[in-house]
Amino acid sequence: MSLIKQEMPVFASEAESAEASVYRKVSWRLLPFLGVLWVLAWLDRVNIGFAKLQMLDSLHFSEAVYGLGAGIFFIGYFLFEVPSNMLLQKIGAKKTIMRITICWGIICMLQTHVTTPTQFYVLRFLLGAFEAGFYPGVILYLTYWYPSQRRARAFGTFMSASAIAGVLGGPLAGWIMTSMGGVHGMHGWQWLFVIEGIPSVLAGVFAYFYMTDKPEQARWLSDDEKRVVLDALQRDNVAMGERGHDWRSLFRNRKVWLLIAIFFCLLCANSTLTFWIPTVIKDMGVSTPMAVGWIAAVAYLCGAAGMIINGAHSDRNNEVRWHFSGAAIVGGVSMVALAVLMGLDKISPVIALLAMTASLVGTMSAIPVFWQLPNRYLAGSAAAIGVALINSVSNLAGFGAPYVMGLIKNATGKVTTGLYLVAVIEVLAAVLVIVGIRKLGNKQEV
Repeated sequence: MSLIKQEMPVFASEAESAEASVYRKVSWRLLPFLGVLWVLAWLDRVNIGFAKLQMLDSLHFSEAVYGLGAGIFFIGYFLFEVPSNMLLQKIGAKKTIMRITICWGIICMLQTHVTTPTQFYVLRFLLGAFEAGFYPGVILYLTYWYPSQRRARAFGTFMSASAIAGVLGGPLAGWIMTSMGGVHGMHGWQWLFVIEGIPSVLAGVFAYFYMTDKPEQARWLSDDEKRVVLDALQRDNVAMGERGHDWRSLFRNRKVWLLIAIFFCLLCANSTLTFWIPTVIKDMGVSTPMAVGWIAAVAYLCGAAGMIINGAHSDRNNEVRWHFSGAAIVGGVSMVALAVLMGLDKISPVIALLAMTASLVGTMSAIPVFWQLPNRYLAGSAAAIGVALINSVSNLAGFGAPYVMGLIKNATGKVTTGLYLVAVIEVLAAVLVIVGIRKLGNKQEV
């Protein structure tokens, strides 16, 4: 009997080691490619923030026109995310990702021909409509492969690509806009849309041949490796207990609306930073697009590290509430500090940049941890549509926040008031998690 007791931990350790080995293989297969796609999506979504530095003067657009155009992306995003995830469940991830990626690349390139505010608004709306479904689709797709105790790290690794896009996108945008201006009679901002749109179209074609919809279809896994993944998912489903499967119940589910409110508050801060960081840096006295790009790159590199580290630490400790709330509080408090510094007659650029970077790190580090929450309550079709619903409604913050910031900048000449407002909203996200979600055993419960 004692011999059996001694051998059981050995067998358990071997099984855990085998599972870890298989998931390393799965992660190397899935996450780098999905990360590349997210980099391309992020570049094509936010390059408008850098194009703005030349585009507004070239087309005689106001700050408010820019703010509305930057934000209207999320109206298209809101309207088409849920249908896209419903389609993904029916036709699979690789066909869905192919369609999305090719279409957003084409729309990105068409922005080259914008001459009026109306054209600008229409193309930004279409960019959002075509990109809709990519982010929640990948979140759903990863739940087909990873059990809950491995998801925060996988989410964090994937989502850190948006920070990597910031690292690459700033210097790249600066170089294109500086060196390509006047080539073939086109402005630098026009070349930015062309050069960053083409890779998305090519990647969309490649996605169809590279991606695998489900573990049981993976030719790159042996039968034993497939069994390890499927067993891990099955054990996780049993451990999670009964969850909502009926998508029709989502709209009256208070847990879903609480999660929407939390993520909405966080995305107010994230969208503000995404679309206004180049302007904030410029207001600190940095004049050239190249310099703005490099400074933004350093800030986003720190954000990428924060996402990965916070997600991994959350997984390791099986804790979500404080990993989310702590990061959001850091982001909000740092944004208040940034607002104070930006409101001074004489700005200390180094200290202001440190505050901006801390705000970005805190805000971005909360995002992968948040996505642990929906799958604790939803499964099956409810998870597919619920994730899209949460993301689409919450992303309306991406419409409101940049637009309001544009109005404030137009009226006051500064972004200070807008930063205060967004900081308060971000801290509210932390409060909603602390108050609205309590811990029960090894799970989080609303």
